[in-house]
This record gives sequence, C-alpha cells and structure tokens, in this order.
Amino acid sequence: MTKEPLVSVLGSINMDFVVETPRLPLRGETVLGRKVAHYPGGKGANQAVAAARLGAHVSLFGMVGDDPVGKDLLQAIHTRGVSVDRVERKSEVLSGLASIWVAEDGENSIVCVPGANSCVDAAYVDGVLPQMRMSSVVLFQLEIPVAMVSHAIERLPHESPLLILDPAPAQDISSLPLERIDIITPNRGELATLTGIAGMERATAALLDRGVKVVVCKCGADGAFVVDHAGLRHFPGFRVNTVDATAAGDAFNGALAVALAESRPFDEALMWANAAGAIAVTRRGAQCSLPSREEVLAFIRSQGGF
Repeated sequence: MTKEPLVSVLGSINMDFVVETPRLPLRGETVLGRKVAHYPGGKGANQAVAAARLGAHVSLFGMVGDDPVGKDLLQAIHTRGVSVDRVERKSEVLSGLASIWVAEDGENSIVCVPGANSCVDAAYVDGVLPQMRMSSVVLFQLEIPVAMVSHAIERLPHESPLLILDPAPAQDISSLPLERIDIITPNRGELATLTGIAGMERATAALLDRGVKVVVCKCGADGAFVVDHAGLRHFPGFRVNTVDATAAGDAFNGALAVALAESRPFDEALMWANAAGAIAVTRRGAQCSLPSREEVLAFIRSQGGF
C-alpha cells in the first residue's frame, strides 16, 4: 500500500477507559455498568490512525507522559502505521486520560483529563513546524491548548498545506486565525456552542463571516452539511447499526483529510468521510474501530458509490 500523500496531525494523545452501560446516567444518578476496557485514544491520535489506515503517510505531533501509559500509547499508535518519532515524552507529568461512558444505543459521554497534552508549548510547536509545512494536509483539534493551535496556524504558509480544524471539545475560538482555516468540521452541538447561534444556516454563516472558507457540519446518521459562500449542500449518511459512536467524528476527519490530500473531488471526499464514520460506529472502541482503505472502498461500492 502506498504511504503517500503526507498528513500531519498536531493534537492529543490519550488512553481511553471505556465503560459500557445500559444508558447514560442522569445528573446525580448512579448506573451499574456492564464492562470496562481501555484503548489508545485522543482526538489527535485517533485522526492520525484513521488517516494511516486509509493509506496516508502520517506524522503525529504532541506529548505523552514519561509513564507506562505513555509508552503503551506510542507503541500502539506506531503499530497502527503512524510516525510518532517527534512525539515528546514529558517527565513528571501523567499521560492524558479519558473516561468514556457508552450506552446501549451507541451514544456516549466523555470526560477528558489532558495531562501531558496541556504541556504542548510554543517551543515544541516551533520544533515540529518544518515537518508540518511539508504536508499536504494538517489536522487540528482542541484537546491541546488553543493558544498552541493558534501558534501553529499562524506560522504555517498562507496557501498550503490545507488546514482542517475539528473544533472539539467546543470552546472559545475567537483567538484563532480563522481566515487561515480551510475547513472547520463541528457537529451540530459544537456548531451551536462555537457561535452561540441556534440554527445551522445562521450559525455556519457566522463562521464564514469570521473567515472560515468551508464549514462541514457532521450530523451522524444524517451525514454532513457543507456550507460555503456558494450555499448549503447535504451529503446523506449511510444507515448502519450503531454500537459505539466514540470515534465516528475522528474517522470522518481522517478520511476527509486523506481524500483531499489525494486531490479527490470534494464530493467524493465527503463520501469517503461519511463511509468511514459509518463503519466506525459499528465497532467498539476508538482506534480499533477505524476502518482500512479496503473496507471503506468496499463499503462505498456496496452502497452504489464510485
């Protein structure tokens, strides 16, 4: 399998502790869980693995703790085809952890403790920027300090590489140079939180007014809505039996990045992204649920695509 083109990811690296439960607890309520397992995760690492599984040469940049969890994380991510040579192991800091509750219907709630992810600083970002500049696509999320995402974006060339921002967890992005972001990929809830505006069309228009070139709103089984200055388009999703939606958004972003890095038409890239997300929700866990290139292509053909 070819390992081109180049995709870089600056983001979080966590260990996910997943608890299966009949339903998500209400506020103040205790619910008996059924099973617990741990998996490598973090939005940055997940999206890097998603892209590597789809055939891209991927470099992941970020930090883990100098602890057994950090060692296990790097080994697992490397085994899945991602270059982790420039991931820094931070002494006297714990690796990032996430507690994920997954209900029978596939819905989930997540609490993330950043750990070493919060230690990503300007000196580290400056050190890895030369490699990021060589990429076709760079993926960002918001599980490392927002100031460092901004620092990286401001120092990348104005025209390339293509920059994709997954604004999760949703928070204040007013400090980001949004005019340099090519594609932003919130889900419905994140879109409302980012803009403070109800209604997709008004909320996406607000992001375009702030400089973003394209808004891709991820809507689960409903697929994705793409909004740019030419208007709104809907890319329907694929109907599957949802088991665990934890990595759906990460699968979507990784697939979108690879397809665009391969210079595929935008409509085709959205089909790739929707297909990858659909396959991921049929499996439990984060990185272990991410589909291969062959699986995505076979799934699209089975749905009458290509």
